[in-house]
Amino acid sequence: MNKRLNITLPEQTVRLMDRVAGKGQRSRLIDQAVHRYVEQEGRTNLRKRLQEGARARAERDLQLAAEWFAVDESLPKT
Repeated sequence: MNKRLNITLPEQTVRLMDRVAGKGQRSRLIDQAVHRYVEQEGRTNLRKRLQEGARARAERDLQLAAEWFAVDESLPKT
């Protein structure tokens, strides 16, 4: 299902769109561009949240690794 929108864009943007897609394909181009933008923003936001989470848990993770390293070192070697 499609929905008609009335949008306003700068002339330069319209000329750029027409160079790439032509007048009959503007809607398709805008649709693809919006999907690509949202997908990229989603990846960027996910990457940012993962980095923030890793930083927030770094000290705890290092402490756990040190504790387990000590346990591992105390086990007999085979």
